Amino acid sequence: MSVELRPGESQDSLLKRLRKAVAEARILPIVRQKRWFTSKSEIKRIKRQKAIRKSQRGPRVI
Repeated sequence: MSVELRPGESQDSLLKRLRKAVAEARILPIVRQKRWFTSKSEIKRIKRQKAIRKSQRGPRVI
């Protein structure tokens, strides 16, 4: 991720734009997941548990 300094821009606003770009690109959740090794069976188990919880919640009403 890179952000170029605009003419006359302060470092605070540059940092704010960088943080916004990182948040929009959803980089932090990926980095947090890759911090530790997770086996394929563990990933499958987590996905299965997540699907069960989602199905138990019921239909979404908007």
